[in-house]
Amino acid sequence: MFFKAKASVSQGKYNMLETGVVKWFNAEKGYGFIAPESGGKDLFVHFSEIQGTGFKSLEENQRVSFVVTNGPRGLQATKIQILQ
Repeated sequence: MFFKAKASVSQGKYNMLETGVVKWFNAEKGYGFIAPESGGKDLFVHFSEIQGTGFKSLEENQRVSFVVTNGPRGLQATKIQILQ
């Protein structure tokens, strides 16, 4: 079970459920960036972290939930779910 994070990404709170908006996503390359609603820097997103079956892609301005983790190149969004 996840709970919405009360601290922003910029405050260093990781592994908590966050929400945000897709800034851009390149389906051909399989990656893009999400702007967290809590503030802070945009987060890298890779298609392999999009939850669900079938073709995994995101659309610009799509609202999503995700978990922030520290990846090999810095902060990234994982366990991404599309919100209605």
